[in-house]
Amino acid sequence: MKIALSVAQKEVARGPESPYFKALVAAGARPEEIQMVVPGGPRPPSLDDFDGILLAGGEDVDPELYGEPIKYPSVKTNRARDEFEMTLLDHGIKSRVPVLGICRGIQTINVKFGGTLYQDLKSDTSLDRNHKQQGSRSEPTHSVTVTDPDSLLHGIFTGQRPVNSLHHQAIKRLGRGLKVTAHSEDGLVEAVELAEEYPFFLAVQWHPEEMVAAHPEQLSIFERFVAHCRDRAAKRMVTG
Repeated sequence: MKIALSVAQKEVARGPESPYFKALVAAGARPEEIQMVVPGGPRPPSLDDFDGILLAGGEDVDPELYGEPIKYPSVKTNRARDEFEMTLLDHGIKSRVPVLGICRGIQTINVKFGGTLYQDLKSDTSLDRNHKQQGSRSEPTHSVTVTDPDSLLHGIFTGQRPVNSLHHQAIKRLGRGLKVTAHSEDGLVEAVELAEEYPFFLAVQWHPEEMVAAHPEQLSIFERFVAHCRDRAAKRMVTG
């Protein structure tokens, strides 16, 4: 099994201490089964060799990709990473590889499917809540409600669950072919999945990797993802 963990360049330096990496290991992946990938980095295995793709947090998606100029100084982009992750998604979806998106990951996925983003929640909305919390990244700051009983997320937890909040952008117009599976109390999209049947495709706006120690349901997200990745690897061995 090989999981592509697409991260910001600064996250690579953390290596196995990255919370994304540690969450995958806690969920059953072996360290040698996880490969951090970045644009321009060491040549990764063929994209066809990956059994899962995790799109992690980081810089903002370039607004040009959804037809807008950069509106605010708070928008910090990395176009090379945008294009790299769009290519990962193209190959992954074509091969029906399990996909997990976190924070920037849900935003990248939404833009990939033709959606748009609030470039800065403080500037673009009248929300009272600050979704970019201060202090500990592992502490919950609001709740999300699972709204789709036929979703992958509903199979992991139901009703309301406390989550952290570390973002200044969010989904505005939903991308085609996606469905919303969770909202925050103030109506922001907190989770999306593919509307069509797919082995595993889930993206969340919060950072479950920061919460796995104190909130077991957050670890379950990674456990489901890793299990689907391992299942795909086993099937490839049988057929290949």
